[in-house]
Amino acid sequence: MNLKRTFGAILTVLGIIGLIYTGVEIINHAGNVTTLTVIGIISVLFFFTGISLVRTTKDEAN
Repeated sequence: MNLKRTFGAILTVLGIIGLIYTGVEIINHAGNVTTLTVIGIISVLFFFTGISLVRTTKDEAN
């Protein structure tokens, strides 16, 4: 498996985990607004960067 695709999958999973965490904390009113905003923005960046890496990397056999 290509290293870029693996890294993209890891970024995507981290983004999903961060988005779920942010959503749960917003629903529970448990976190600071600034902290949740930063975590949410970083999670969205991770998610879309990971999806982009997985989609654009060609699977080539050596």
